[in-house]
Amino acid sequence: MDERYPIGEFHFDGELTEELVAGWIKEIEALPTKVREAVEHLTNEQLDTPYRGGGWTLRQVVHHLADASMNSYIRFKLALTENNPVIKPYDEAKWSELSDSTLPVDASLLIIEGVHQRWVKLLHNLNIDDYQLTYVHPEGEKLKLGVFLGFCAWHGNHHTAHITTLTNKKEW
Repeated sequence: MDERYPIGEFHFDGELTEELVAGWIKEIEALPTKVREAVEHLTNEQLDTPYRGGGWTLRQVVHHLADASMNSYIRFKLALTENNPVIKPYDEAKWSELSDSTLPVDASLLIIEGVHQRWVKLLHNLNIDDYQLTYVHPEGEKLKLGVFLGFCAWHGNHHTAHITTLTNKKEW
């Protein structure tokens, strides 16, 4: 197993269906509980352990999930309210080195819970045509909300697997 991609990489080239979208929404809705359950029993020393050599600590992974959730939610809102908005990317690695990434994980768990509650409410009220709306990455890539939704569902599971794979391996 590749420690960087414990659930594999995200790939989607199929047709966007209501069933597929509904499944991805369920995964986004479940993420706050999955992440909280994955870290609730860990000590500070365990949270400060990298999930792989050269990788983020489990604490940084949780804080990254909060950062990513906020950014993803905002990208959805921009695409729903503007015509092909150009999004603002962020340097995830540099963000993970900022001092707020040393806070207790509960700060980010609360963010994830709140953002996902609002995001899921928004997602449940979209129709399949809304998922065809797009935003533009500054490097020129145009991304449909439906594909981005799938990526977001994968992304949450991907990082949760970083946590659970290490905790299982270490038998924590």
